[in-house]
Amino acid sequence: MDANLYISSPGILNRERALLVLRNAMQLRLLGGAQEVGRSAIMLKDERSIMLDFGVKIDHHTEYPIALPKMDALVISHAHLDHSGFTAAIYNDMSIPAFGTMPTMDLSALLLDDALNIAKKQHSKTFFHKRQIRSMISKYVSLDYHTQARLGGFDISLYDAGHISGSSITLVEKPHSKGNKRVVYTGDFKMREQTLHKGAEVVKSDVLIMESTYATKDHPDRNKVIKEMIDKIKETLDNGGNALVPVFAVGRSQEILAILYENGLTPSTYIDGMARKATSIVMNHPRFIKNREVLENAISETTWIEERGARKEALNGPSIIVTTAGMLNGGPVLDYITRLNNNSHIFLTGYQVEGTNGKMLIDHGYIMLDGEKTKITTPVSFHDLSAHADRADLHRYAKESSPNTVVCVHGSEDNAKALANDLSDEGFTAVAPKVGDTINID
Repeated sequence: MDANLYISSPGILNRERALLVLRNAMQLRLLGGAQEVGRSAIMLKDERSIMLDFGVKIDHHTEYPIALPKMDALVISHAHLDHSGFTAAIYNDMSIPAFGTMPTMDLSALLLDDALNIAKKQHSKTFFHKRQIRSMISKYVSLDYHTQARLGGFDISLYDAGHISGSSITLVEKPHSKGNKRVVYTGDFKMREQTLHKGAEVVKSDVLIMESTYATKDHPDRNKVIKEMIDKIKETLDNGGNALVPVFAVGRSQEILAILYENGLTPSTYIDGMARKATSIVMNHPRFIKNREVLENAISETTWIEERGARKEALNGPSIIVTTAGMLNGGPVLDYITRLNNNSHIFLTGYQVEGTNGKMLIDHGYIMLDGEKTKITTPVSFHDLSAHADRADLHRYAKESSPNTVVCVHGSEDNAKALANDLSDEGFTAVAPKVGDTINID
């Protein structure tokens, strides 16, 4: 391990020794998202404390960052709840600036409000209210890509992450300080272009905090995946069936609509759930997507389900139904999934977390519905349209960013460790910390 890098885990060092070793060191404190996918929360601490994301992990139950420490600022890489889902809780007791792009603010507010409404319906404990969401919005500092915000001695800059609308790679540096280090946090990123997004920008770094979701897997050729999916959707329609496409409201729903439009299928398409509102928000910020006309035309040709009673119409004949939720853990998709005719097909296109209905459907052929195991006989297929970097592109990004130190986060224990080991073999100082660890960089 590099002499300038030191990791302390709770209980390993006594306080006096830790302070002796770590005096004057820049620190990264892992409050979530380390050796796990979900609840991303990393505190960068020097003279000031900057929180990089503050999300939740939704599995059998919701998990939160392990602490809510005092901080001077928040940066939200993008709107997905595993990165933004606990940000409003910060504003119970703090009034700090939050940095991110404008789409990230609007989409985060949408998802936070929806999560709050779901919690209330389920009589679950809530840690924030609509007032805190409004407080966060009032303190939000909207940044375009390649613009800079100053916080004390820190400069904060955002770059396109290529993941979803407004997703950002964050650069934090102290350019006027002796021994300045460029700390780059990727959040979720995608190197290769999607239908609506350019590939991620590479940002030079000294310390690179990088996701490792697909550290041991290479994605298949995207054009081939799209062709196979479109061919199967057309076959389903020709047979008189319904093509049910569960999606994440933010990101995947817009990408799927664009793909369906480019293949002449939007006249047969219905869109339901929060995907409708999310798509409207994305269209309100056209500078943050490419091929704006494609999405605009897709929306004009698609039938939007405005109320629950209209879902019967979507099932009356051959159709494509694009609806939330992407992992089948809630949303309108559960209204459709048991009502499909015998010629129908279910198309999963996104990451399925262990323990979710989507994962259980793929592995075991059932989902949990109203607290009971429900067998699903409709055929299901998975089509890898991931908006994350794969193994090859993670290595490519590290090489082109050329850091001294790589911190591997946002991946399972096996994937985070595998990426750290592989990068170490390539000559980087690379680590895969656990939740609760503090990384100290002299």
